Amino acid sequence: MADVQPAIAPTAEQVLPEQSRGTNDAPAEGEGVLTSEMIAEFKRRMETLVTEDDTPLDNLFSAKQQRLLVDSLYASWQHPTFGKRFLADANVGVYYRLEQGAVVVPDCFVSVGVTPIADLWSKAGRSYMVWMYGKPPDVVVEVVSNREGGELGEKLAVYEWMRVLYYVVYDPQRLLVEDGLRVYENTAKGFRALQEGWMEAVGLGVQTWQGTYEGVEAVWLRWCDASGNVLLTGEERAEAAERALEDARRALEAERQRAERLAARLRALGIDPEASA
Repeated sequence: MADVQPAIAPTAEQVLPEQSRGTNDAPAEGEGVLTSEMIAEFKRRMETLVTEDDTPLDNLFSAKQQRLLVDSLYASWQHPTFGKRFLADANVGVYYRLEQGAVVVPDCFVSVGVTPIADLWSKAGRSYMVWMYGKPPDVVVEVVSNREGGELGEKLAVYEWMRVLYYVVYDPQRLLVEDGLRVYENTAKGFRALQEGWMEAVGLGVQTWQGTYEGVEAVWLRWCDASGNVLLTGEERAEAAERALEDARRALEAERQRAERLAARLRALGIDPEASA
């Protein structure tokens, strides 16, 4: 996988996507050269995109699930090649064409080998625009909360067409998916369901986990490593560090008490444990 940086300038197809030539058509003379008019049109279209509508739509479980997924990635994951160079977020628009309405809003997405655009308040920085980052997200997660979301219909078709590498559908109420979790991999023939939750191409897996997050006991979707160990959130890492410190303190105290008992026995035998040998 190439080290991807945000595109500096759009191509002709990105400026006028609905007029893009077919893949088998011969390029016309001068095609691909950006004119000042095309750049102006690109900027005009960018400014017309609605990148947020400030309308809260998620339920509390989905909101917590989104935070859990994003938090644990930034707290505990490194890509095998790019390390911490990835972008993960939740409930943010992913634009796949430069036109109004050509957007999906996944519950979570992960794109490796990229960094956020520096100015997050700019139009280009407000959403994940495929033509700016040079690639679609590598992993997209949808959490099913009703039968109207199109997770196995319209959304699946869009993510497949975008060439998203992996598509995860988590259905905690089993409204659409019998076992509650389905993971798809994009192949030359389109999406195919995987038997397990390990996504080899990104070095990341998913699994369900029974436990408490933000005070709520439930079955959650968690990221995991190749051995099935869940990726810890920042709070879980802090708690684990505290437990490790407490275990170390108790071990030191136990060793101190053992040494004191040994010294007491030596003194009872008339031996000064502090005397030089």
